[in-house]
Amino acid sequence: MRVLGIDPGSHITGYGIVDSDKGKLIHICDGSIVTGSKNHIALKLNSIFDAIHKVINEFKPDSVAVEDIFYAKNARSAIMLGHARGVAILSVAQHGLSVSAYSPMKIKQAVVGYGNATKEQVQKMVKALLKMNSIPRPDASDALAAAICHIHHNNNCKLQVASYKKQEIRSKKQEKNLAS
Repeated sequence: MRVLGIDPGSHITGYGIVDSDKGKLIHICDGSIVTGSKNHIALKLNSIFDAIHKVINEFKPDSVAVEDIFYAKNARSAIMLGHARGVAILSVAQHGLSVSAYSPMKIKQAVVGYGNATKEQVQKMVKALLKMNSIPRPDASDALAAAICHIHHNNNCKLQVASYKKQEIRSKKQEKNLAS
């Protein structure tokens, strides 16, 4: 499974692609979409939309994980973040891909094992989990962490379904044995 992780931001939006193959995590690419703090909002949003579109076309992810909006102290910042997140999701939706959102705390829990981990702890764990040569930039690291979280979440769901199916088979065998 190939997952595109997105860490939306109005100034810098991080992205990262992670493959999962037989339980192994493989770093494909990561980067930052820098929109420029002086640019008009429409130009910033267009830059994010176009860049996500190009990443999807080049790397063909199977699904997308995006960091959910957190409660910001500054309402203006939260609104700007919502705009950036919205155009990133729109770009994804136009490619027909599914989008899963995870809270920053859930992402940190999945990657570091602690929901209140620092940015530096997340960066170090992403580097270790993906066997990268250097620590990724904070925005790209957060996007890669979102992708890793989605892969872990998907694997856990598959394990739960497999466990449920095994229980169902056992129950049917027991019912069959009792009927005999």
